[in-house]
Amino acid sequence: MAVSKIHPSVFPSQSGHTHVAVYARVSTHNGQDPSMQTRELEEYCQRRGWTIAGTYIDAGISGSKESRPELDRLWADAKRRRFDAVCVYRYDRFARSLRQLVNALEEFRALGIDFVSLHEGVDTSTPNGRLIFGIFASIAEFERELIRDRVRSGIAAARAKGKRLGRPRVSVDAAGIAALRAQGHSWRSVCTEMGVTKGTAQRACKALA
Repeated sequence: MAVSKIHPSVFPSQSGHTHVAVYARVSTHNGQDPSMQTRELEEYCQRRGWTIAGTYIDAGISGSKESRPELDRLWADAKRRRFDAVCVYRYDRFARSLRQLVNALEEFRALGIDFVSLHEGVDTSTPNGRLIFGIFASIAEFERELIRDRVRSGIAAARAKGKRLGRPRVSVDAAGIAALRAQGHSWRSVCTEMGVTKGTAQRACKALA
């Protein structure tokens, strides 16, 4: 369930104050209350003198889901530059993986939006926060390289064992297809009879010729 809350504040460009989007998420309704997250986030923003431009809450939604209604709305508002920063309770409330987090922070940086994760103490508006983000980006790239290396190694090992890679070849009775065509059958009739696609049947005939 998505919970929307828009605060009646001016856009960032109209004020010297920092306007922030607060995002919270709970996976289930069983004993989990997003207000615990939003309360701490609102207190943090108040201490820093930030104006909350909007509160975005995805309740009862798993972090593994690609699309979350309120997160999608947050991104839409980010592209309209309706706030200067995004504040979350923890990384795992916002992103499902380090790679997704790094990609999101790269996009925020391109939009000129800072990112704060309250309980990890990371704030990309500070030099220390940007340093930590750089470390995260390096770790994510390292993970990508590891995955690529594993894939390459797996392919090389399979080839060394004589395994055929790619889609399995379909056994086609080219002579049977040619005989049916010679009898005047249509390609549709041939394909139905032989259990192959039109492209496969045509290639088989061409190879036989």
